[in-house]
Amino acid sequence: MNAIISATELAGDLAGLRAPVLLDVRWQLSVARAAGEPPFDGRAEYAAGHLPGAVFVDLDEELASAPGTAGRHPLPDLADFGAAMRRAGVTAGRPVVVYDGGQGWAAARAWWLLRWTGHPDVRVLDGGLPTWDGPLETSVPTPEEGDFQPNPASAGLLDADGAAALARSGLLLDARAGERYRGEVEPIDRVGGHIPGAVSAPTNENVAADGRFLPAEELHAHFKALGAEDDTAVGVYCGSGVSGAHEVLALAVAGIPAALYVGSWSEWSSDPERPVAVGPDPQ
Repeated sequence: MNAIISATELAGDLAGLRAPVLLDVRWQLSVARAAGEPPFDGRAEYAAGHLPGAVFVDLDEELASAPGTAGRHPLPDLADFGAAMRRAGVTAGRPVVVYDGGQGWAAARAWWLLRWTGHPDVRVLDGGLPTWDGPLETSVPTPEEGDFQPNPASAGLLDADGAAALARSGLLLDARAGERYRGEVEPIDRVGGHIPGAVSAPTNENVAADGRFLPAEELHAHFKALGAEDDTAVGVYCGSGVSGAHEVLALAVAGIPAALYVGSWSEWSSDPERPVAVGPDPQ
């Protein structure tokens, strides 16, 4: 099953007999609060216009638990996550399509969580809302309660120790911007740099200028050049497990399974005992 869907394909599916559940997960990483500016309001964006029938999902409240020592966007409590998905109408036997404002990070976080917890059919709208040329609506739907029960997989999730080990034994990709990986700037976390052994792989290298993913064969060649051989275990981290989910999605498009370190740099860097590498060299 393809992990992404085009707007044209989605329009066709919505007109069919087995229309997918639509989840709107508009969210943006923002450091505006530090400058006294209001943060991005995804719910207000949703209220101004969304795909017909789509239900808003709050990334900070429903796809993560409270920030703390486990990072800025730790895993949500699975009972709470399951309840939120059921309220949104998610069932195990009906496809789900997730979209955001175009960056793809937030939609990928929802995609990853649903897939990791056992939903069999989840796709992300490639390029997000800007690719949709059909009608939008402002009314808030009241979907029938879903039946989805999260059942986490034994694989696909890394903790700090697992990420450190994978950086030595396999391929650990750092999805943040190169300057953060190198430690030249760090606008959010305690210290800049990267997990020793991790390879820089900025998420923006996976998409075209319009935000859509590059073709699968190009993505496969890109990740292979970074070290993702057929027998290599691959993991991804970022700042707080959001853009990293987008990289896991890109790897899925390329046909490469990968695990996600959800705590990511926000968890790793919070512990002064953990080693930090700087500069372009992984080590």
